[in-house]
Amino acid sequence: MSPRRNRPRGGESPTGNAPDAGSRYGGGGDTESWQGEEWSVRPVSGASAAGKRYRCPGCDQEIPSGVPHLVAWPEFGGIDDRRHWHKACWNAKDRRTTRVQRSRNAPRY
Repeated sequence: MSPRRNRPRGGESPTGNAPDAGSRYGGGGDTESWQGEEWSVRPVSGASAAGKRYRCPGCDQEIPSGVPHLVAWPEFGGIDDRRHWHKACWNAKDRRTTRVQRSRNAPRY
């Protein structure tokens, strides 16, 4: 039996040792422009989201544990700037109003 490979095949990246901005917090995502700023967007599978619940800033509803969603953060923001969005909410972010309207009985988190 041969040992397990921990590195992807293919050698080093063509840019050298410096990681690109897309792989800074896990990679596998895209860069999109929104509100005059570049945002990194990365999909999160349902298996990766197990055990945690998040609140979507687009609809102010909870994203239950195990539900696939997106993580978005400003390109030059830090780890504290990451936000977890429903995919539909992220796609509709330009069509939403600037303020989320809640009912009287809705919790304010």
